[in-house]
Amino acid sequence: MLKTPSSERRFRGVDYALGFLLPNFFFHVTTAYDILRHKGVPIGKLDYLGRD
Repeated sequence: MLKTPSSERRFRGVDYALGFLLPNFFFHVTTAYDILRHKGVPIGKLDYLGRD
């Protein structure tokens, strides 16, 4: 359940994970990657995607 001062929402676990949790997680990972690249950190595609 997600409560705000003006409303309350209920999620099933899978709906929360796929519709709220994962999009936010990937947004923050991508943003961190972008900031590091902008600051000149030598990070590349394989650092972001991982290795085998």
